[in-house]
Amino acid sequence: MAEPYRNERADLARCRAMIKVGSKSFFAASLLLTAKVRDPAYALYAFCRLADDAVDLGHDRLAALARLEARLDAVYAGKPVDNAADRAFTRVVERFAIPRRLPEALLEGLRWDAEGRLYHDLADLEAYATRVAGTVGAMMTLIMGVREPRTLARATDLGIAMQLTNIARDVGEDAANGRLYLPRKWLLAEGIDPDAWSRNPTFDHRLAIVIERLLEAADELYARSTPGIAELPLGCRPAMRAAGRLYAEIGREVARGGYDSLSRRAVVPGRRKIGLVGRAFIEAPFLGQSEPAQALPAAQFLIDAVTNAPVTWRAEIPWWDLGRRFGRMIELMFVAEARRQGRRPYREAQA
Repeated sequence: MAEPYRNERADLARCRAMIKVGSKSFFAASLLLTAKVRDPAYALYAFCRLADDAVDLGHDRLAALARLEARLDAVYAGKPVDNAADRAFTRVVERFAIPRRLPEALLEGLRWDAEGRLYHDLADLEAYATRVAGTVGAMMTLIMGVREPRTLARATDLGIAMQLTNIARDVGEDAANGRLYLPRKWLLAEGIDPDAWSRNPTFDHRLAIVIERLLEAADELYARSTPGIAELPLGCRPAMRAAGRLYAEIGREVARGGYDSLSRRAVVPGRRKIGLVGRAFIEAPFLGQSEPAQALPAAQFLIDAVTNAPVTWRAEIPWWDLGRRFGRMIELMFVAEARRQGRRPYREAQA
């Protein structure tokens, strides 16, 4: 095996391990992807995950951001720092012609976190979600070989919907870290002073109304994103449909808990995840396209960045091994759920 290829496989293995621990919903959905898409997707998510952790876990967030910006400079210069995620992401950037404005926008969103930016209304929040999640949706679409503006618009819809779901789920966790992402105007409309609430976070029916509104906004974007999945290569559709269903179910789990995401963190049980992924696998080939809708105003700059970038690569995504991938994914999910519950998986018990 040639040394560069060996190193590339080792870098991807490290990225995969990182995603398996840090992003379980995406990892579950990714098992439906062919290796031609799954491997660069792991590299993309690993770089984004490391960037997020560098800001969240650092003592000096602005200094951490400066280092991230220098790392991005190195990636686009083709000379990444000695790190598996950076090396793997550099290959992805070169191979799939990812415009620098996309990862740059992600770092901009992380800068907003570091600066403690306030979000007054849904448009403000969509601008933030575009940067920290819509960018990932757009880059994933490029990895799948699709650069059409309307498909990119739907991909950013899906990323933004996922981020709104995350915000609704993580109200308590964010409050503990001194953060508030819920739109301040919505809180004020329910008689909640955002600053006073941040000093003493409590849950009541007024907060439940705000969280419910946010999940309704996310559901609208999940619905908008669905036609875009139909425009992806057939071999990619089940994974993207599964990702949307898994994240939307987190929102439903928040609703089942009375929208109290302050004292509890919504978790989708493993067996329900298996059912949702199975349903997505069945639905994906039959999703219909619709009349193109405009991108959210907050996300249009991402589509413009791709439109103005040169096209250097087109995907050839095999679809014929979907059945094998589906079977293997379900097997792995059953094993993971059995271990979580302290039971020995069937295959281990037979060994």
